[in-house]
Amino acid sequence: MRVISSVVHLTALSLGLVFATSVLASEETQLIDSINAYRGQLHQCGGQVSHELPPLTSDPRLVLSAGNIGDLQQALARATYPMVNVQAISLSGPRDAQAAMKAVEETFCQVVLDPQFVDIGVSREDREWRIVLARPMLTARLGDGQGEGQKMLAMINGARATPHNCGPESFSAAAPMTWNAILASAAEAHSRDMANHNYFDHTDSDGHTPGDRAELAGYGGTQVDENIAAGQDSTRKVVEGWLSSPEQCANLMNPQINELGAAYATDPKSDAGIYWTVMFGAK
Repeated sequence: MRVISSVVHLTALSLGLVFATSVLASEETQLIDSINAYRGQLHQCGGQVSHELPPLTSDPRLVLSAGNIGDLQQALARATYPMVNVQAISLSGPRDAQAAMKAVEETFCQVVLDPQFVDIGVSREDREWRIVLARPMLTARLGDGQGEGQKMLAMINGARATPHNCGPESFSAAAPMTWNAILASAAEAHSRDMANHNYFDHTDSDGHTPGDRAELAGYGGTQVDENIAAGQDSTRKVVEGWLSSPEQCANLMNPQINELGAAYATDPKSDAGIYWTVMFGAK
């Protein structure tokens, strides 16, 4: 099986664009679902253990021809996709989505487990596949870091008001959480650390865990959990992504958690551009 990967960082990549005129075909949809399920689990990849990541959003502007050759940057500009980073995977040989996913796992785990990417497009022509993952420019108008965190609190409380299935685990409706300024400061500091040091991890650049950071900030609760996200340019996208991720959804719905603090931070020099942290606590 022949596999080819190409990367674009604000440069041109030769590919052709096919404008989607209908719903993705079944095999393409199955491959996207498989990639998102793969991102939602922990994996050993490139010598490191991945984090559970939110699902990628299917975007028809990223559906590119697996056979035609063209200029990717120009094609995405014509499709009005405001790209920052794009990575394209070409597969030649897989007969179906299952075989294509096997090739992706074996050769491109680092691509599909890269937290900076938030959108995906898949095309197939016979046994030629093109998978495109991308991060758009930040286009949403955001308030200050902790202000968006308080919006996040309202959205999470809205989700907690109704029962949810987080993967195989079912959660009943839970009581709303309250804002905690200490957790918010710790969350904002971690988002800033990720943005400025260009990484995505619960362990910060000083080796501190979420529990360490909460304690150092002066939080006296009995339990601390944390969700992180990168690349999404709105609070809504972040919360929806977490609700689609079993482990992160379980943190949101945990009835033992009763307060949180959250914030984002940006750095245009970082891979993902924007990083989000919510810290949950219980007293």
